[in-house]
Amino acid sequence: MTIHTEEVDILDDEEKVNDLAKQALWVLIHTLLAISSWVAMILLISSFRQENVPVLVTLALSFVVPFVVGNIFTRFRQNDMAPHTWLIGLIWFLIICLWILDMPTGPNQCYHCDASEKIYLTFFSPSEDSGLIDGQGRFVGTWPAVAFIAYSIGSRIALKKKRLAM
Repeated sequence: MTIHTEEVDILDDEEKVNDLAKQALWVLIHTLLAISSWVAMILLISSFRQENVPVLVTLALSFVVPFVVGNIFTRFRQNDMAPHTWLIGLIWFLIICLWILDMPTGPNQCYHCDASEKIYLTFFSPSEDSGLIDGQGRFVGTWPAVAFIAYSIGSRIALKKKRLAM
């Protein structure tokens, strides 16, 4: 009798490993969809001379485009892992924040800034910039993180609507 239970436990463990691999693959697929929709939007904006497009417009588009892509894709391919892409965005943003906080300051690079000023001026200020990473803080940190979060929200809404229809 104990042999039978051990076989069942082994089969359950194999199913869990297969399920985990499938979940990891779907997280990767959704991550690639979220970032590729954002990259396509950035390429479109770049064709309009990026310096002429306001920061807040780019931020709004960084939200709307991945939101729509996540919503549409999840409507056609229901998957519970799609809403978890916000974690990728959060991890990405935290990594970039640590990188910014480790950077030295100097003339034209957030001179005499404390940690909160470095973060605010690099990622969130619509009019000023810290000068760190050549003024590309929003491009490297804020907008990709917003894209992942928007994709996650769009896919969560699509999952809720599908569940309500059932």
